[in-house]
Amino acid sequence: MIIKLPFGRYEKQNPQRLLLKPSFNNRKLKTSIIAWLLILPSFIFLVLFTLYPIVKTFINSLYLKDLAHKIPQFIGLANYQNLIKDQVFLQAVHNNMLVALITVPASILLALIMAILANAAVRGRGIVRAGYFYPTLLPMIAVANIWLFIYTPGYGLLSYAERILGLGGQINLLGSSSTVLPALMVMLIWKEAGYFMLFFLAGLQSIPRELYEASRIDGAGSWQVFRKITWPMLTPTTLFVLIISLTNAFKTVDHLYIMTNGGPDNASNMILYYIYQLGFEFWDVGKASAVTALLVLFLLIITCVKFFTLDKKAYYS
Repeated sequence: MIIKLPFGRYEKQNPQRLLLKPSFNNRKLKTSIIAWLLILPSFIFLVLFTLYPIVKTFINSLYLKDLAHKIPQFIGLANYQNLIKDQVFLQAVHNNMLVALITVPASILLALIMAILANAAVRGRGIVRAGYFYPTLLPMIAVANIWLFIYTPGYGLLSYAERILGLGGQINLLGSSSTVLPALMVMLIWKEAGYFMLFFLAGLQSIPRELYEASRIDGAGSWQVFRKITWPMLTPTTLFVLIISLTNAFKTVDHLYIMTNGGPDNASNMILYYIYQLGFEFWDVGKASAVTALLVLFLLIITCVKFFTLDKKAYYS
């Protein structure tokens, strides 16, 4: 077979060689098969440990499934309707909303301040960053025990400081309905801020230095530089941290198990811990599944709203 080449040249080709030559579609199919095979192990784990439990939870929420009923009974949306009358559930929702409303902006603000200080530090920069990040390395169980010792009346660190100041040293922050939630918020902010600082620190170091040099030439002050350059350039990082911190605020359960067990009088109870109580203490799987389904749906809606609204205002370099 004669094939015409550029510039008027001709080349003789073997017909069998042309038939054996793989087409573009075959190469594309081969690439697709290899790609699916590479992600297949992760996809199997995703289905078994994420997608299947989510679907199973929504199915269980439609059944009356507890120790009083040997065979689960289909009751439709009755579990969801009963939650409206559940005072413990309403209290847990109120507590969780309050915790998220306070700890999320406080943690982000503190993380941003720490990132700016750690990024500007010249001497001992590594020590400063390690000190800020250290609480993140501790497991939540260890953090809960540390702060339990701090808050314990009589011999805790806070009581010792009160005795030095002549205040008696018998205050019980975790034993009072009016102080238990603020005490837990302080611990959560202390634990989360160092983790969020890493993202802000990475965002600060990715901002081009030329922008700051141009602002100095123009005579811009520190506040103007932060408001016009630093903060807009950190918008993608802030969006990511906001979503992570918001979901973390509704996933708090370890410290409640160690420190308060949701007390006193459910003053510190939160949604995830209430799910634990329903499922593993009261064995009411149907009701626990209903609360879980509502929590997943709520977090999904909040995440989508924030992503699709705030992401339009983000600047990506």
